[in-house]
Amino acid sequence: MTTSKPREFFIQGITTDGRVFRPSDWAERLAGVMSQFRPGGQVRGPTAHLSYSPYCLPTVVNGVKCVVVNEAVREIEPMAWDFVMNFARDNNLQVVEACLLPEEPRKA
Repeated sequence: MTTSKPREFFIQGITTDGRVFRPSDWAERLAGVMSQFRPGGQVRGPTAHLSYSPYCLPTVVNGVKCVVVNEAVREIEPMAWDFVMNFARDNNLQVVEACLLPEEPRKA
């Protein structure tokens, strides 16, 4: 039996009619709401609010704000998965399946 790696979906800050989605910090807000859904469960303590979940990360791709959502969220909390996907649908945001590749190390 083979296990497949969970897919990643990019919610792009461009609506289906080509407009830039506002407010400008929407990606950080959405990822912040999803920050508790992570491997090992919720982080507690005074710095718990300072990091994003590795399953839901804000990023910029070709100058477009995006949120990369890992399908693993669906297994951790189906309602959280529904929330983030419904956010994209309700705001007419473009969603594509893709893979976030790690950045290459910068040369000094």
